[in-house]
Amino acid sequence: MPRAKSDKDRKIFVLDTSVILYAHNSIMNFAEHDVVIPITVLEELDQFKKGNDTKNFEAREFIRLLDKLSQDQRIDQWTPLNGKTKGFFKVMMHHPENENNAIKIFGEEKNDNKILNVAVHLMETEKSRKVILVSKDINLRLKAKSLNVHAEDYETGKIKNISELENTGKYFLDDVDPQAINSLYDQGYIEAKAILGTRKRKANAFYILKSDKNSVLAYYNSDQNVLERVDKRLAYNVKPRNAEQTFALHAIMNPNIKLVSIQGVAGTGKTLLALAGALEQRRDYKQIFLARPIVPLSNKDIGYLPGDIKSKLNPYMEPLWDNLKFIQNQYKETDKEYQKITELVNQEKLVIQPLAYIRGRSLSNIFFIVDEAQNLTPHEIKTIISRAGENTKIIFTGDVFQIDTPYLDSQSNGLSYLIDRVKDHPLYAHIKLEKGERSELANLANELL
Repeated sequence: MPRAKSDKDRKIFVLDTSVILYAHNSIMNFAEHDVVIPITVLEELDQFKKGNDTKNFEAREFIRLLDKLSQDQRIDQWTPLNGKTKGFFKVMMHHPENENNAIKIFGEEKNDNKILNVAVHLMETEKSRKVILVSKDINLRLKAKSLNVHAEDYETGKIKNISELENTGKYFLDDVDPQAINSLYDQGYIEAKAILGTRKRKANAFYILKSDKNSVLAYYNSDQNVLERVDKRLAYNVKPRNAEQTFALHAIMNPNIKLVSIQGVAGTGKTLLALAGALEQRRDYKQIFLARPIVPLSNKDIGYLPGDIKSKLNPYMEPLWDNLKFIQNQYKETDKEYQKITELVNQEKLVIQPLAYIRGRSLSNIFFIVDEAQNLTPHEIKTIISRAGENTKIIFTGDVFQIDTPYLDSQSNGLSYLIDRVKDHPLYAHIKLEKGERSELANLANELL
């Protein structure tokens, strides 16, 4: 189908490989505007087709989508993206020489420079239209700007205001009637309106309530519209050390909450509390899974590391084993609780594995802890949750400001996406841990360095 060129308001978006690997359906999210895929992007995607990681899935799905959209038409011609509100797309098959040739300017025949040349060529041949390079690679965007090419991040699914997530889950009230707090202590609960009045209430929110005489920790039960007292409790001999940890453990142990996210910097006890809570509830679930995504060092594949697959993965899994050993060492070796942990591991009732090993498995009757969730994409988070079967609980832990994955940031990672999209759902609770409890030395690093 020939491309109608009368509408000058239609922009042309040139997509980089990083956008496709982030979301294979990104091509469909540019409204009525047109999309160009450089042939270099298809060549790069070909290298990602094989494997079980999310990036491999995204590459395969995009290639299938392109094949479906193009049908019997040539992909180097403008082809409709299906629907009256959608624009057109095409694959640019070559990288013609131009005045601002990126390969000559930057001195390398890199794929990034070939992609830049496509954008430059379109600017020269489509002078009446705005051309925008879309990439999640900030370095490529900077190079584009040096050539006067307008460049943007892929914004779909990106959290607009990360600061709004800071207050999600916990609230502080210091003007509470002391008699209401006394009632909470005596009865264990109180009607929400007695303390919250007309304030907006969010499901599974936690409160620090204070008066001039007393204080109490509380939890909002939206089903019964009451505030319940939250007490510090032990979980496999691990005791919360502050209010936020008490809230987190309450959410982890609450059978009515099926999805929990815990945000906090290193040393705040996120993974430790999740694992301790899981062990305390081990009789309620068939298995406990503790997993984390593998982020290769310097963005190299783990294949370059020496040894077999187990020795390659051990360094990535060691922090999870450290948490388990810490809990186990709360007991003597002769204690049955100590021996029970060893037994759970040997019988594979407690499994610690890379997240890729668990992907695709059925998640029924499972207590599932996903560590370092900030290194997941929104699509990965959605995929994990969508696999949850009956009697499954999922805990995501991480720090949205400590991203180790290229092309993700505090606004586009899966953990931020989850907190923003699921807040106030009756099955979900979120808590931010603020105080480091690892050691005074660790706190010094977090606060001053």
